[in-house]
Amino acid sequence: MIEPTIEEALGKQINQEFTAAYNYLGMSAYFDSQSLDGFANWMQIQHDEEVEHGMRLFRYLLDRGGKIELKAIPAPQSEYDNTMSVFETALEQERENSRCINQLYELATQSNDFATKSHLQWFLDEQVEEEKSIEDIIAMLRLAKDDVSALLFLNDKLGSRETGQDGSLEDGE
Repeated sequence: MIEPTIEEALGKQINQEFTAAYNYLGMSAYFDSQSLDGFANWMQIQHDEEVEHGMRLFRYLLDRGGKIELKAIPAPQSEYDNTMSVFETALEQERENSRCINQLYELATQSNDFATKSHLQWFLDEQVEEEKSIEDIIAMLRLAKDDVSALLFLNDKLGSRETGQDGSLEDGE
């Protein structure tokens, strides 16, 4: 049986992962409304990954005999100033997620819950990739500035992302 404090913290993290998924879905819808299908595709895949992360924690908590208590998820933001603001919001969301996973890992360490620490290691590594991929896109957007052709090129590049890729700017070859 899992310790109650770990159970509660895992439950909060599950909610955070599903909230992030919903936020990415909102970002995808925003890009679709702007006729930026490549960016929309990239955000849709981010949504799918966050759902997968939430389910990974969900299964783990159940496998450890924990109780799942799903909470309400707030409505996602649906309007943004521009492409850059969407990715800046996404980066802050991933940074917050990293902070929460680090706190969860610290709690597992303090509780001597080695199984949870082991399970969370994957999430720690994943968050490095998540933040890096968004930081790379932001760097490209900064280079592009107001160049519409550069924005459309990046839109095309992100549109080639397929499910299962790590989010980097490599296409699905």
